[in-house]
Amino acid sequence: MTVKLHTPEQVAKHNSAKSCWVIVDGKVYDVTEFIRDHPGGDDLILEYAGKDVSAIMRDVLEHAHSDAAYEILNDYCVGALTNSGAATAADDGEDDEDYTNEDFHPRETDLALDAKKNQFLDLRKPLIPQMLRSNFTKEFYLEQVHKPRYLPYSAQFFGHPLLEPLSKTAWYVVPIVWLPVVAYNLKQSLDAGHMGGVSALSFALGVFIWSLLEYGLHRFLFHVDNYLPDHQIAFTLHFTLHGFHHYLPMDRLRLVMPPALNVFISYPLTRLGHALFPPAVAYGVIAGGFFGYILYDCVHYYLHHAKVFEFHFKEMKKYHLAHHYKDFDLGYGITSKFWDYVFRTVLEYKEE
Repeated sequence: MTVKLHTPEQVAKHNSAKSCWVIVDGKVYDVTEFIRDHPGGDDLILEYAGKDVSAIMRDVLEHAHSDAAYEILNDYCVGALTNSGAATAADDGEDDEDYTNEDFHPRETDLALDAKKNQFLDLRKPLIPQMLRSNFTKEFYLEQVHKPRYLPYSAQFFGHPLLEPLSKTAWYVVPIVWLPVVAYNLKQSLDAGHMGGVSALSFALGVFIWSLLEYGLHRFLFHVDNYLPDHQIAFTLHFTLHGFHHYLPMDRLRLVMPPALNVFISYPLTRLGHALFPPAVAYGVIAGGFFGYILYDCVHYYLHHAKVFEFHFKEMKKYHLAHHYKDFDLGYGITSKFWDYVFRTVLEYKEE
């Protein structure tokens, strides 16, 4: 198991009752849960939240701590301190480099321990009601939602017998629903233009436009983290749209986009296409755009859950899993790295 490394700056951010970390002898401890049980009262811990308390714990005038106290502290260890800046993402014990292995499979999350240690969401209960009832800080929410967890089954989302099935979409629903839309728009393009060349070029343009949308939606809508309002409703919307996927990235039934959400996102884009282009071109571009989307969602599922082909996909699988398990602020491309190179957001990772 890799020891998680945290910089002093990262530890210093955890300086409240919502998230309280301390440093002792070069190790980092998340003592949030212990605050209320501290014999000396919570005020004393919070006074040193986010700081090194090694000297304080040994100070006989302050209160020298027993060996038993240090044994209790070990239960709350979340990693070690580094001054190099090469901190690793603090998750629940996953090896950050395992994703480069061809047979990568995340370790199942200990549900009770995760709920107790992180004080975020209890994976044994429906998640959306918990999100709505919680009162997280923005910093705490973003830190926790980007720590990948793993369950071998789909977590409860709404917990309602009518709503729960609507939150799940099998990968094959995507081509079943949207390939007919591609065929319809392509036929409309051919009928309107009477020239196959115009339709073919428009279709190719649509695929290209989608590739840019794939990057743009992922980076600026799904990862709107820095501009997210500091409000629980905003956190819940973020969690529903994409945060859940980073929280449980291997959930098979919540990996591709539900058709209803796709309609909501794609309708204004199709209207824009008709406003910008003549009918033959507009229909061709829309057909290509939807075809690009089908490729995107199917490739996305393929990268997460299949033993991929050596050509192209093996590298893209490692690249995308690095986005989840190493650095979610880089590596937005799913089907290719093209736009990451254009906009300088390529994610570099180390091979094991």
